[in-house]
Amino acid sequence: MIQTLCRVLRVNRSTYYQLLNHTPSKRDLENQKYRKLILEIYIQSKKRLGTRKIKVILLRDYGVKLSEGRIYRLMKTMALPKMSTFKPHNNRDKQNPHQSPNLLKQQFNPSAPNQVWTTDFTYISIGPKKFVYLCAILDLFSRKVIAWKISPKIDAQLAIETLQQAIKSRKPTQSLIFHSDQGSQFKTQAFRKLLDENNILASYSKPGYPYDNSVTEVFFKYLKLREINRKTFHSIQEVQLSCFEYIECFYNNYNPHSANQELTPNQKEMEYFKI
Repeated sequence: MIQTLCRVLRVNRSTYYQLLNHTPSKRDLENQKYRKLILEIYIQSKKRLGTRKIKVILLRDYGVKLSEGRIYRLMKTMALPKMSTFKPHNNRDKQNPHQSPNLLKQQFNPSAPNQVWTTDFTYISIGPKKFVYLCAILDLFSRKVIAWKISPKIDAQLAIETLQQAIKSRKPTQSLIFHSDQGSQFKTQAFRKLLDENNILASYSKPGYPYDNSVTEVFFKYLKLREINRKTFHSIQEVQLSCFEYIECFYNNYNPHSANQELTPNQKEMEYFKI
């Protein structure tokens, strides 16, 4: 039987018996263990992370130090499906109020929390020609999303309620810079009044120049790549649940951030307040 099978498959009998009696090497056993850990991280992150981030989490959560090259080779043998990647569209307000000051001036690394907050909107489809809008506020010190809110309208009320949420959560005790683009929502009388009442200084990007608010732009870019563009939404409630899982569970609490020397935003703030 074996002789016939080997002849049909054109395999030497010696090769067959060698494979049959093969004992996994130490390297093989290590690779099996590492593949299991990589798969756990891959599933935990919902296919959002590449080799560099997986390397950080292996060391952080499992005490395993591997090179990016070895992780890449192991993942290649696992034939893991890649995450979807779609280029998000730019949905910016095209106003041109030249007199608005840019206080931030691309200084993206403040020395402490509650010195600089940045904000922006993005849109999320929930059906043919139907959208909801996410407003998010980040603290540049840790890159943490400190407030976020979803609404069917992209208006000043959405900006106001998100800022109120940030103020309630952070309770800033000193003046801080609040940086946004030139959107009309951030220039209404009601919004400026809220800033003034809380000793917050408004700062604006140059018209049509997203680099002035690049940290927030990058946050939305990866939100779209890792979460939004991989799903189809039918209601604002579905978007709310998806954003909660991504922002609160994954981004703030699990994802190593390169600007934080691979600490998560929550870890960066915990480290600061320990001092």
